[in-house]
Amino acid sequence: MASKDNGAGVLARVALITGAARRIGAAIATALHGHGWNVVLHAHASIDAARALAQTLDARRAGSAIALDADLRDARQIETVAQAAHARWQRLDALVNNASSYYRTPLGSITAAQIDELLASNLRAPLLLSQACVPLLADGGAIVNVVDALLRRPMRGFAPYYAAKAGLASLTETLALELAPRIRVNGVAPGHMLWATSDALTTTQQDAELARIPLRRLGGADAIAQAVRYLLSDDAAYVTGAVLPVDGGLRLA
Repeated sequence: MASKDNGAGVLARVALITGAARRIGAAIATALHGHGWNVVLHAHASIDAARALAQTLDARRAGSAIALDADLRDARQIETVAQAAHARWQRLDALVNNASSYYRTPLGSITAAQIDELLASNLRAPLLLSQACVPLLADGGAIVNVVDALLRRPMRGFAPYYAAKAGLASLTETLALELAPRIRVNGVAPGHMLWATSDALTTTQQDAELARIPLRRLGGADAIAQAVRYLLSDDAAYVTGAVLPVDGGLRLA
């Protein structure tokens, strides 16, 4: 099915967003949809939530959102989700690599399985999915990787996670060179946007984390969504290989 008119007299651009069921991924999908994009919402463990969000967005503009279930740890499913994302509207304009595993792994207790899982979700899957999507992306398309603002000031106990995100930041620059001039590749580096659902902090710990942020507050998912929307827009047509920090100054503290 060809991409439908977005209501503004032009064909809607199409974005594939990974990890789009909840939190930052859902905010990115909702923001892009609100600006006329058709959206492909990827999820796996939270696929029911992704389907519910797709139905909500589709009710706002018919034929504008779908949800796809895929385990991005499986390379075969990565290829399948890329093909399915393109097939729905016979076009693909953007990929947002947002899906991520994140949990504490203190040195001395790290397992090979934990390393494999954190590398798979934060580095291997974005690389393989980018590779699968590149032949399908329209000329002038774009990729945005969600990295982390604390790569230069990492927290203790998260070594595999930060190693994987550092690789993703490097990958952003490498792919920007390799895919230019046809496709732009950029990153967004969130700071403290939402409290984690795993490794929950006490109120005292939350207050201490907020005190570290120069702007003294969480950023919220919408701040990342708007940064991603900018990097995918024509306003950022001369921006590639950049990683945009959206962290309230946390990286400087």
